[in-house]
This record gives sequence, structure tokens and C-alpha cells, in this order.
Amino acid sequence: MVEVKDKPEADTNGKRREQMLAPDSLLMTFGADEPLALDCGAELASYSLAYQTYGELNADKSNAVIICHALTGDQHAANIHPVTDKEGWWETMVGPGKPIDTDRFFVICVNHIGGCMGSTGPSSVNPETGQAYGLDFPVITIGDMVRAQASLVDRLGIRDLFCVIGGSMGGMQVLEWATSYKDRVFAAIPIATAARHSSQNIAFHEVGRQAVMADPDWRGGRYVEEGTQPRKGLAVARMAAHITYLSDEALHRKFGRNLQDRERVTFGFDADFQVESYLRYQGYTFVDRFDANSYLYMTRAMDYFDIAADHGGDLPRAFEGTQTRFCCVSFTSDWLFPTEETRTVVQALNAVAANVSFVEIETDKGHDAFLLHEPELFDAVSGFLSAAAQKRGLAPHDKEH
Repeated sequence: MVEVKDKPEADTNGKRREQMLAPDSLLMTFGADEPLALDCGAELASYSLAYQTYGELNADKSNAVIICHALTGDQHAANIHPVTDKEGWWETMVGPGKPIDTDRFFVICVNHIGGCMGSTGPSSVNPETGQAYGLDFPVITIGDMVRAQASLVDRLGIRDLFCVIGGSMGGMQVLEWATSYKDRVFAAIPIATAARHSSQNIAFHEVGRQAVMADPDWRGGRYVEEGTQPRKGLAVARMAAHITYLSDEALHRKFGRNLQDRERVTFGFDADFQVESYLRYQGYTFVDRFDANSYLYMTRAMDYFDIAADHGGDLPRAFEGTQTRFCCVSFTSDWLFPTEETRTVVQALNAVAANVSFVEIETDKGHDAFLLHEPELFDAVSGFLSAAAQKRGLAPHDKEH
């Protein structure tokens, strides 16, 4: 039997709020002389980015790797999370001797603009009002996130990135980096992603947003100043989204129709089945580490993503002239970002004679496979990075200062 609790043991929302205001990570602040111009036509006159680094930058600053996190991730990719006390979300991939080898590469992971773990977002204090931005925060795009990251990289004195890597929404940012900063990205690894968000995925996101906004504690997005939190709405949004991250095979293997802590059904609406209990746990633990308004903004940014539309409707045109080396990865059981979406990107790259390899990994773990123990993914990333590092002229375990 799989034992899953319906609720977390403790409410960590207070810890998350503390991390929003004073993160246990590096923080880069940009003043009014460095505003961030946004695709919506507005600008952030000042903003901050919370980030983590792993490994050491070499003497010529040629070994920097940017990890772009997914929708509900943050900068804590390979360290203990300060809110949940759990391992980083990509501990399987990042670290000494791992595929993204911190003995060899200087790794940067940034909490995206609009996020809720220290980077400026809707729960940050609006300097004009002294209250949380709420929905006064401007709507952001994947392009805005990448421009903010580029500003941070500039501030760190890094001209060229050895590699940009990420999955899902992180993969969208990889593609944005590779098309908007062609001369700054040596290698790119977009995983389980697409060049634009599908109508089905937009529909899933709308269900989640409506669940949040239907919660009376959302208060029109002003819940921070009114001392409430739309826990139930955000939990339901997370539950619905989490289903899309898994495959039918994975759910059946893990839960089947097994009952939760009972011999027979109750003929009621408690969590009779293990899968119900699991989803409730996922929902109620999520609300303590993530901000509801940030969820609205992050999902909207994904919805607006469409590289071809930004280049006259011509996807190959977006990659024209690229010298970046690409490794595109998909998973056979990922129905949220199916392999066909990755093939579309690969075909566009082939159309402009780009250097691209494509790996479709056989797995029944669904979209979340890139976050799980997947040896074929480890081998693909490790092999690609090793070959790219050799081409780049990076010595193994280069720690030279």
C-alpha cells in the first residue's frame, strides 16, 4: 500500500513569504537606471533576481551554464530547499560528477521574474504603494524572463554561455535564449518542450487560473494585504496540473484502483482511492511553497509563448544564422509536450542547417520524466555536454581561476 497523507504536517507559507522578501540565496538588484522593458509595453523601473550558483567560473568565463526552471520550480536546483527542507528539484542532474558536472561547469539557476522565491513578482512590494503588487504587476512573457536573465549574466561579467538547459517552461526559455541571443549560446538543451503552447495546454492553464480566482480568499489578487490565501483554489489548480505531468501508465503502476487506508469504499466523498489522496497531498503541500498570483503569471507567460509568431510565422527563420549546438529531448509518454512538438523544432533547425541532435527517450513516466531518475536522459545530457565541452576547449574538471 502507498501511504500518503491528505495534508502536510506543517504550514510553511510563512517561510515562503520570508523567502520572497529575504531569500536564502544570492540576490541581484537592478535600479532605476537599468529598467526591464517588457513585451506588454510596460517596464519594471527596478527589480531583483534571486539565484543560486554551483561550481566555479573558470578564468576566461567560458564554462557558464544557465539552468532554466519549469513552471513551479525555483532557483534551488541542487541544494536543500529553504521552505520544504527537501533536496533541490534537479539533484539527479546537477552536482559533482553528475551530467551537469559542477566540477567542470559554473551553473547558474535564476528564480524567474514574476516568481515567488525572491525575484520580483506579484507578491513583492510595489514601491509606489508600499503594498504587494498583486494584479498591478505587469503581465510577463518568456522573453521577459530571458531578458532579465541576460541582464544578470551581464552583471556577472559573462559574455558567452557554454550551455542553456531546461525542461518544460524551462525548455521554452532555452529556445528563447537560442533565438534572441544566438551569438551568446554555445550549446542548448531544450527538454520536453515546444516552440509554442498548444490550445489544449492553454485550456488546462485556464482551468487552473479559474480555480484560483474562484476561491473567495483570492480577494481579486489582494490576498497578501488582506491577510488571506487562496489555498483551496491553488491546491485544486495544482491537482489538475499534476495529472498532466504524469502518464496513464505511471498512475496505474503507482496506484491502480487501490484503496487508501480502508478495506472497502465508503460511498462518500472522502479520498477512497490512493490516487485521490496523492493528489490532495500534492495540492496542499504546493500552496505552502508557491504564490497563487505567481501561478497565474507563470501560466500566462507559457500561454503567450510562440517563437514562430515572433518571426513572421516562420519557425526556421527564428533560428537563421545560429551557430549554437542543439540537443533536443522528448519522452514517449509525455502527452503534455508530445514528441511531435520536439520534432517540429528539430525540423526547423534542420531547415537552416543547424547543428542538432534529437533524442526521444522511451519511458512511461510522462512529462515529469525530466525531473526523475531517467538513466537514458542522464547519458544523453552527459554525452552531449562532454562533446560540446571538448569542442569549446574546456578541460575536464577545469577549476582554473
